[in-house]
Amino acid sequence: MAGHDGHLGQVYAAAAPEDIARAYDAWADTYDAEMAANGYRHPAICLALLSRHLAPGPGPILDAGCGTGLMGDWLEILGYPVVEGLDLSEGMLARARAKGRYRALHRLALGRPLPFADGAFAGVVSTGVFTTGHVGAEALPELIRATRAGGLLSITVKDTVWDAGFRAAVEALVAAGTLAIAEITPPYVSMPGEAGTIPGRCLALRRL
Repeated sequence: MAGHDGHLGQVYAAAAPEDIARAYDAWADTYDAEMAANGYRHPAICLALLSRHLAPGPGPILDAGCGTGLMGDWLEILGYPVVEGLDLSEGMLARARAKGRYRALHRLALGRPLPFADGAFAGVVSTGVFTTGHVGAEALPELIRATRAGGLLSITVKDTVWDAGFRAAVEALVAAGTLAIAEITPPYVSMPGEAGTIPGRCLALRRL
């Protein structure tokens, strides 16, 4: 993707899930520090919408695309103590596992069937996953299926993905009575310190 180099450029340039996993494996050791240095906003905004629209409780919460586990500590602080995570990268999962905040961690790819029961989770959070070269609206049905009625999905979506079918998919699910839109933020830049970052937004979607 134009405007990005280093690990982020390698991630965006990856052409297949296995390539994405390898790029994140190589990034795992420095990911937290680099994202903090770039002012990464997605986790804080995603958690703000979750706590605004889903009452704290035992959950559990699914952190879909948990990476190094940035949100594990914060979810517990906000009153969601039981969290499971999934990610495509074993390197990222190893970092998340070392933090000790997840009940279970799963090496899984979004956009494919997930091994969770219907309604297994009170809520889903997902940051930086619905983005360039990663996954699009095809991953929504399984995340919705795994969310219980009345639960919430708080997810970030890059504008390129939003405009390339994600918005239409959400509107169709709302029209079908599957979801209700609790909140959508205005577009914002997720990493102010990274040149060339395309804006995205955060969605709070209620499972009906």
